[in-house]
Amino acid sequence: MARSEIVLDSVLDAVGNTPLIRLDRIAKHEGLRCNLLGKLEYTSAGGSVKDRIAKRMIEVAEQEGKLIPGQSVVIEPTSGNTGIGLAMACAVKGYSVIITMPKKMSLEKEAALRALGAEVIRTPNEAAWDAPESHIGVALRLQKEIPGGIILDQYRNVNNPLAHELTTAPEIIAAVTSTPSTPAHPSSGKVDVFIGGAGTGGTVSGIAKGIKKAHNKDCIVVGVDPVGSVLALPASLNEVGEGDSYIVEGIGYDFTPDVLTREPGMINVWVKTDDKVSFAAVQLLMRHEGMLVGGSSGSALAGALAWLRSESGCKIAQSPGKNVVVLLPDGLRNYIGKDWFLDMALRQEPSPLARRIAEVLDRPASEERTNAKMKL
Repeated sequence: MARSEIVLDSVLDAVGNTPLIRLDRIAKHEGLRCNLLGKLEYTSAGGSVKDRIAKRMIEVAEQEGKLIPGQSVVIEPTSGNTGIGLAMACAVKGYSVIITMPKKMSLEKEAALRALGAEVIRTPNEAAWDAPESHIGVALRLQKEIPGGIILDQYRNVNNPLAHELTTAPEIIAAVTSTPSTPAHPSSGKVDVFIGGAGTGGTVSGIAKGIKKAHNKDCIVVGVDPVGSVLALPASLNEVGEGDSYIVEGIGYDFTPDVLTREPGMINVWVKTDDKVSFAAVQLLMRHEGMLVGGSSGSALAGALAWLRSESGCKIAQSPGKNVVVLLPDGLRNYIGKDWFLDMALRQEPSPLARRIAEVLDRPASEERTNAKMKL
């Protein structure tokens, strides 16, 4: 039963169950003949794909007796969205929360976290992941010193990829297999390609496993990694711009988290993206599909389009009925004040329509009334 048809017990029951939406206007714009589909995760209760892992990590820790009501303090190093998901879950369940987060991450994320009752500590952007002053290092220090402190650890926690194997992947499969093939929208009836960005890597790993083991072992899984990160394989892909900073939040790392699968054949190919193409793809999603997404969604779409233009992807791109699913991780809420968005929304050259409006409004109102009378 759809969640909108019943009364839910808490906001946690509104995690997941996100729509899979045709990106037909972008497909037409890019000359694609396949079905380009976007999994729109900002419709989840906390606003991102990370709600799923937060809910599962909390619930399993409770079942295992690792979280004790009234005593435990959840501590998590994060780029923001996992923290928001955890803070939302802990608000419902009554746990205190401490979030450590690099300064690069948006003020909007910090504000959302504090609104949910979390304590937030900012750490230097330049700190290596294993440095004592990094968001991971600070979280470990706090865990040792805060009574009841527990790090659920999205980087190593098996429930990170499991949440996607058990919820996100089945949702994608069900949407694709339940949608009939029609002359207007032919369909193979399968998820032929899945494309997703990697931060911890749990999302792309869990969905890959869920699709390949339960649905289509031949599904092509494409991982997307920003220039400056080291997650892509082969490692030679990371040599250009290795260690460079990038603006897009929530994807890429300077180490390989344990939850990112390296199982042969699970993630078939990697694509590198940069800020420029990522933000251009955000604008495509906004202007062509009406989707108010964040930067990592742009990275995922940019990676998808790059792969579909490649030698290995162009055959899929030009095959009617092939289903290509792109994971769109979060929405615009967390980035309203970031320069990349303000440049896109408020600082661009005026459109022809805007110039015409200005011409009309620059004329004296009396002139407009005279012209109107003459027409009468």
